[in-house]
Amino acid sequence: MSLGRIGQQAKLCLKNQSKYQHLGAFVPSTSNTEYITKAIQEADERHDRDHPLSIIDGELIAIKDNICTTDQPTTCASEALQGFYSPFSATVVERLQAAGAIIAGKTNLDEFGMGSHGVNSAHGPVKSPASDRGSQRSVGGSSGGSALATSTRQCFAALGTDTGGSVRLPAARTGTVGFKPSYGTVPRWGVIAYANSLDTVGVFGRSVEAAKQVYRLIEGHDPRDPTSISPLTRSRVESQVSCRPRNKTLRIGIPREYLLRELDPLINKHWSLALQLLRGQGHSIHLVSLPTTKAALAAYYILAPAEASSNLAKYDGVRYGNRAPNDRDKPNVLFSSTRGHSFGAEVRRRILLGSYTLSSTAIDNYFIKAQKVRRLVQDDFNKVFAMKHPLLQHKEETLRKEHDEEETGVDILITPTSLNLPPLLSSLQSDKNNDPTKQFQEDVYTVPASLAGLPAISVPVPCMDWKQVGLQVLGQYGDDERVLDAASKLEQLLKDAGD
Repeated sequence: MSLGRIGQQAKLCLKNQSKYQHLGAFVPSTSNTEYITKAIQEADERHDRDHPLSIIDGELIAIKDNICTTDQPTTCASEALQGFYSPFSATVVERLQAAGAIIAGKTNLDEFGMGSHGVNSAHGPVKSPASDRGSQRSVGGSSGGSALATSTRQCFAALGTDTGGSVRLPAARTGTVGFKPSYGTVPRWGVIAYANSLDTVGVFGRSVEAAKQVYRLIEGHDPRDPTSISPLTRSRVESQVSCRPRNKTLRIGIPREYLLRELDPLINKHWSLALQLLRGQGHSIHLVSLPTTKAALAAYYILAPAEASSNLAKYDGVRYGNRAPNDRDKPNVLFSSTRGHSFGAEVRRRILLGSYTLSSTAIDNYFIKAQKVRRLVQDDFNKVFAMKHPLLQHKEETLRKEHDEEETGVDILITPTSLNLPPLLSSLQSDKNNDPTKQFQEDVYTVPASLAGLPAISVPVPCMDWKQVGLQVLGQYGDDERVLDAASKLEQLLKDAGD
């Protein structure tokens, strides 16, 4: 039986999975060729009858391995969950399958989503196909497998999770589009939690349009998810968004706190060129201030580990997870060896950090203060956007005082996605250069949007070889469609400039 266009594209993805298997984008043994081939044929038949289930019917979608599926194991790239099969699929997976999407397999990640380079995995590191004089570079993390699978055409698109930049940073490192929606718009039911108040399911695509297509299928209320925005709240958000005019030109904000001396010169150059291109199209550029940005990274690395220490407490081999064999041989010891054996170094580090900041001696000085910083970060964003926060209108009026929002506010912000170009894998895996606090700095541009729950998308700048650069578009809470539209304009300008 001859395959149609959709079937041929899917077959090409399967071929690329074999070609790039050595890069470690997929968790081993999670791609079922027989199932995929049958699903491709069924999707082709639907297209032949002009009855596709959706615009992505028959497309291969990769799923990050911390999102539950019933047909493949869900391991979170951890020894603690090796061989675990979920009895249910995540809501986002169910919605994709109902739309005719084909699950391409589960993608590799930093263990439990903790990392910025894709190297903290029980399945081995995710490796970039582009090399610098034979040395491979980081693809970013924690959703590095999903980003790499998308960029190397092993799938049409992929799902990841973004806690502090885990979709946007890998997108910037692999030349793909990575979209983090507003917090609560996409259901988290069936997603293994790292930090509940920050985790957001995001989408990778090779274009903004591809990411948009997938996002529109997975967003929407889910009564099983307590963090999912209710229908009533969604209508309130949509009403507020619809009141804002969609002008052809945008007021674009540039945060002065993002003009860091440590920013790589090449990234800074592309950022400036992109702003010049946008100004040439009639968009206006405005310098804005987000003063609490300087404290955002520190607050994030207090809050996220604190939530993680609580979420990961259940993986003790008794209530949940695999148990280390030698635990059974020690008198009066229930699970200490299991947790030491099952978790990698980065996960153990963050559990210890989170446990300390939640302790009675430290909670006031660390966790409570970090929560206050988080609110100040949200307030900073609310002051600079023209659109009021749809869930905090009364506070917005107090913050703005007598300022006219139409005159003083901006529609979107455009910033770099990452501080540096992709580092060498060898330097990350070297004990001499393995400074965890230095790795934390990779999230400096992505964390503020996560703390505020804002929509943000990384758009790739066309570059050669390993020198990948991404630019980030941020918008007000609930203004996801404006962010996507602005990203499409930026994407087209960058492509035209590169041709």
